[in-house]
Amino acid sequence: MKDETTGQEDAAQDAEACAEALESLDQIALAEIAFDDSSIDVQDEPEIEAQPDDQDAKDDGAAPTEDEAGHEESECEADDQTESDTSEETILLDSLPTEDSLTRELPGLGSAPVVDETIAMGDIPLPSVPSAREAEVRHRKMSPKRRNLMVAGVVAVALVAGGAGYAAWNGYRQEQAAITAANAHTMMSVQIGIHAAGLDCSAGSKIPVQVSGQDSDGSSVSETLYVDEHGRGIKLLPGDYTLSIAASPITSDGTVYTVPTTKAQVTIKSDGQDLSAQATFKLKVPSADTVTDDQIDAAAKYAEEGGASSAAAAKILQQAAITRRDAAANAVSASEAQSARDADARHKATDLYQLDIPVEWYGKVETWQNGSTLCIYLAGDTNTPIVTLVAVREGESFTPDEGDTVLGAANLGNGYTVYASGPVYPYVVPQTINGRTQNPVSTYPMDTAIELVELTTGNRYTYSQIKNVLVGKEGKADAATKLETDYLAQILMPSIKAQD
Repeated sequence: MKDETTGQEDAAQDAEACAEALESLDQIALAEIAFDDSSIDVQDEPEIEAQPDDQDAKDDGAAPTEDEAGHEESECEADDQTESDTSEETILLDSLPTEDSLTRELPGLGSAPVVDETIAMGDIPLPSVPSAREAEVRHRKMSPKRRNLMVAGVVAVALVAGGAGYAAWNGYRQEQAAITAANAHTMMSVQIGIHAAGLDCSAGSKIPVQVSGQDSDGSSVSETLYVDEHGRGIKLLPGDYTLSIAASPITSDGTVYTVPTTKAQVTIKSDGQDLSAQATFKLKVPSADTVTDDQIDAAAKYAEEGGASSAAAAKILQQAAITRRDAAANAVSASEAQSARDADARHKATDLYQLDIPVEWYGKVETWQNGSTLCIYLAGDTNTPIVTLVAVREGESFTPDEGDTVLGAANLGNGYTVYASGPVYPYVVPQTINGRTQNPVSTYPMDTAIELVELTTGNRYTYSQIKNVLVGKEGKADAATKLETDYLAQILMPSIKAQD
């Protein structure tokens, strides 16, 4: 009796193992399996496991009694009947002949029902899914020990997966920390903003940039670096720095720039960083004659220390700067000397007063003098006076020459007044060239007419404008007179002073 019961239990366990193996094939796609129209019913053997108490008893080594054995046999038969009622169908392929199929009989079943699995060669039958009732029966028959083992397995898998995930995350974190640490000790190339007209550092010297601050290691930094006209050339460790321009570069033609006094605070974080938004320096070109020896010496010093390709190249640039400055200074001196000579030539004096010929007239007029009378006339034409100056004692009257008009007066403050008189050319010239004057002073050729009107009004009218527009068809003298007197009041009369 015991042998029979034991055989049935072994058969049930084998059947259960077979069913679990079939369940593992659930992932096979239905579309990949061709079904035969006929089907073969296969009864699932009941998954029989000893009850927990019986299993514990066996584990303790106690042999079951006859009553207990009979009771187990009854339960096995009842379970067999239940499992038979809920048997599953396995549909086999008919694409192969019968002789190519594989039939396997489970060994050791004894009197227990035989599970015959017929598997087509090269194909696998589609397993069925256990019903809810079967799943419940299997779960109920599962021993606590087996359930604990399964739970422990799941927990172990979760722990392994979690440990692997943590290891991966921790490895990534360590990798990033290593990269950050490496970057903190890597020199970063950065760019600043530079505006310097005409600067070409490949032919001249680079711009010295004074750097001070603290790098990522906490070390203090104080050094001079050199950048080109694009602001490239600075390499530093990450950190916070203050940048300023130490001195001017020198161009190949000797140009020296005005050094800006501004300072810029920057934070270097990455390689290739553009710092122009934080640090931009504008170097302006001053008048060459104003460049000092100190500026040239400072620029040459930094050029020799690293701004130029060599010390010899720095010396050449320094000499170019000196030559350019000296040439500009000499030109300015020459210009000033000429201006002095011109001013002296423009300066006129009589026994009672002195004056300066207007710059606008210089080179276009000449003068003659007789006592306290001075006449300014068109250069090369003594018969075309522009203004005649006469000193008159206070209380005496002044009458201009025929055809002339009083154009202004200057009180000397010493009992004399200087009167300016002459033709009103803005009126006379248009009248003459239009044939309205019966006794014209001159015929006034076109070039002469244009120049006379310009000298007395400050405006360069065209001949057509003088003839047709300046005074109009009516030829109003008052408007033309005001035009000339206003101009002389600006450029000539203020310069008339009493003689020292």
